[in-house]
Amino acid sequence: MRGCRVGLVGAGNVAQRHARVLSQFADVELAGVTDVVPEAARRLSEQHTVPAFADFAALLEADLDAVYICIPPFAHGTVEEEVLATGLPIFVEKPIAGDLHTAYRIAALIAGRDVLTAVGHHWRYLSVVEQARRVLMDRPVRMVSGSWLDKVPPVPWWAQLDRSGGPVVEQAAHVLDLARLLSGEVVQVTAYGDGSPPCDDADVDGVTTAVLRFASGAVGTLTSACVLDWKHRAGIEVLADGLALRITEDELVVREGDREERFPGDPEAARIAVDRAFVDAVRGVGDDIRVPYLEALRTHRLACAVARSAATGREVRLDPAGWIGQPERVGVGLTSRASAGAHV
Repeated sequence: MRGCRVGLVGAGNVAQRHARVLSQFADVELAGVTDVVPEAARRLSEQHTVPAFADFAALLEADLDAVYICIPPFAHGTVEEEVLATGLPIFVEKPIAGDLHTAYRIAALIAGRDVLTAVGHHWRYLSVVEQARRVLMDRPVRMVSGSWLDKVPPVPWWAQLDRSGGPVVEQAAHVLDLARLLSGEVVQVTAYGDGSPPCDDADVDGVTTAVLRFASGAVGTLTSACVLDWKHRAGIEVLADGLALRITEDELVVREGDREERFPGDPEAARIAVDRAFVDAVRGVGDDIRVPYLEALRTHRLACAVARSAATGREVRLDPAGWIGQPERVGVGLTSRASAGAHV
């Protein structure tokens, strides 16, 4: 059997990471890369000795078995539509869009056809997350506290709301995804931003805080910041009766009474596992895709709800059923600070 031929759309940092991982798999062949910045595509192609294609259409003609879409939030939409038209499996890096309308549009196309999808929420593959789920198996979650306290990444589009979706959508989605995984769907969000951008030429909030209510009755908080010069904290704390968990990429800490256990994490193993699961599914030898597109949409919808509430000062309510298949009946996310609406 020939190797799984993978095409890369995008040649930035995340695409480089996936290329590094995929190139280590004996059953994968990197078939080519394209990027709107030709020099970026050329550098990645030379690093892995693969063709660099002038545009996306040319890459799709390279006899591919799957496509990785590793592009900025604002660029999503047309690429996914064209890949879906071919029927090829797609791996989409998070966030799946900078707004909610685009994500719903792509989700509607996916829901209408039999296509394999995966989204790069690699935290779902962390060994510490699997251990946390085992610990919480018979202990209902009472409270969740998530944090992503970080810096402004060094890419020009990140600090522009209409291009990144904002820090909660672009960075804190990992934390919100874990909150959903461990405590179920969120039905109510109230959030506040400070209205002060973190740097020149920015229009995103420097800090955001949110209160969440889950369908289960649990409550939660989210704090997000991009005003530091370093990554200070990214993780989640979970409380159940008589039990406290702290989860980061690097460690799980479980406290029960006077007893505390620590479980080391391996984030690199999770980054490898998310790619391995997708390739195995494409080749028909595995079935461990933990976040297909429609599941990622639920997390994206929650992140957009936090951003919407912070921008409008209004509570946002969410249907606990999640994706309902009718985009016109729900809020379409943020494209500016003037966006309004209280139900998604």
